[in-house]
Amino acid sequence: MYHRTVGEIMTHDVARARPGTPYQDLVTLLRLRRVSGVPVVDHDDKVVGVVSEADLLRLRTGGSPAVLRERRPGLPPLLPAHRRPRAVRARLAVTAAALMSTPAITIHPGQRASDAARVMDRRHVNRLPVVDEEDRLIGIVTRHDLLRVFVRSDEAIHAEITEVALPAVRTAPPGAVTVSVRDGLVTLGGVADADGVAAMVRSAWRVDGVTGVINRLTVGGGRGSN
Repeated sequence: MYHRTVGEIMTHDVARARPGTPYQDLVTLLRLRRVSGVPVVDHDDKVVGVVSEADLLRLRTGGSPAVLRERRPGLPPLLPAHRRPRAVRARLAVTAAALMSTPAITIHPGQRASDAARVMDRRHVNRLPVVDEEDRLIGIVTRHDLLRVFVRSDEAIHAEITEVALPAVRTAPPGAVTVSVRDGLVTLGGVADADGVAAMVRSAWRVDGVTGVINRLTVGGGRGSN
């Protein structure tokens, strides 16, 4: 059985902040990138924490936080710095280092998407920075990414595999390979040549919504493997 990995579903273009990034710049970053949180990295791109929209909202005062002003285009902009109340000026001087959750909960690209889902659920987080062997940031995986993988009907998965994924391999005649899907788990049966078996499994595995692939394909006259 094969499983989708974090590296296959993660977002590579990651919005990020530095420990010294000011509050207002964090607000602007989240607004412009349309994300609800960002990793905080040091000078070597190693993840030291995560700042979320919830962290920014904790600084609100008087029921009208700067975050909400920035995220609602209809509201007036903040006052110039010299006209802001002292409490507001103090709030805006706060940096990512003071706001971030640390240590950051991270994951590696080779881990399974299902592992990422379990970590998010257990640690009550909405995103996981993806790091390499040296803990440098290389991507991010979010609940939305996982939903895109797991929340899809078996019928839609079956249609994409049979109409798009397997025909692209072109290693078996029509009807030689059977496909069944149950709760996202794909079972491949039938006959294919040696090169085609691995290619078909990979193609099926990469279809969104697939949680695993069982290979029951037969190579020539031999037996397939599970």
